[in-house]
Amino acid sequence: MKSMTGFGRGAVTEQTFAVTVELKTVNNRFLDVALKLSGEMQPLEATIKRAISNRLSRGRVDVNLQYDRTNEINYELNRPLITGFLAAMKDMQEEFSLSGEPDLNVVARLPNVLVPKKDDIGEEFAAGVEKALTAALDNLEVMRENEGRMLKNELAARLNEIERRLPAIETESVTIGEEYQQRLTKRISEMLAKSDTQIEIDQARLAQEIAYIADRADISEEIARLTTHIEHFRTIMDEDKEVGKRLDFLTQELNREANTITSKTNNMVVKENALQIKSEIEKIREQVQNVE
Repeated sequence: MKSMTGFGRGAVTEQTFAVTVELKTVNNRFLDVALKLSGEMQPLEATIKRAISNRLSRGRVDVNLQYDRTNEINYELNRPLITGFLAAMKDMQEEFSLSGEPDLNVVARLPNVLVPKKDDIGEEFAAGVEKALTAALDNLEVMRENEGRMLKNELAARLNEIERRLPAIETESVTIGEEYQQRLTKRISEMLAKSDTQIEIDQARLAQEIAYIADRADISEEIARLTTHIEHFRTIMDEDKEVGKRLDFLTQELNREANTITSKTNNMVVKENALQIKSEIEKIREQVQNVE
């Protein structure tokens, strides 16, 4: 089990270039790679995204790529700029009857008159970028695995707390039918005591109604499903592949069973423990959002 949160860095230095790749990841429902490259680096975009998608399945990935090329830089003339400048100078000379000609020094000092020539990236440089990216991904995965272990321990502790409260609920659930019978019988007796008419109670019908109400309030199935979901949750946490979406679904199922238990009975012991279980499930839900 891995976390979606992490940071990784990789660097490669050769004679003619130096490359550093930094990766920062946070939780996200899908894989979202945020990558901005300069014009000359655009041919590498598909390669970088493919390498990341081969290693990561979920999360937002912010990619920061920095490089320094130390080989000789070739410049080329900004011809449209020079042509426009000389034409403007000639117009100014004719319009205002000025003498003189612009020399090389004047033209050379124009902003952006010389621009670095856009050379091809080159196989060696592209290989260096991939090597730095691989190192950053390795570094990132180590951190995500460490974070995943801490998440697993946290989730396991929450599951243990839920299990600790189930026996009290199970014990009280046995008496729920008796409680309904006593409460209903008492209520009927109180109503009859206030009435002047003598009414004979059909005990068989009363027993049927009590059995029906007790059956609707039975929470044994919910307790059994909670136990099953917890066991399944632990099994999934031990897997190495992507588990976050399945854990998120199981968390919803755990919450559904806890809600049903809370709504089915007024027994205070059951309600109190069920509410505590819901609190633990909410903490699980928050943590599961960070699981890949």
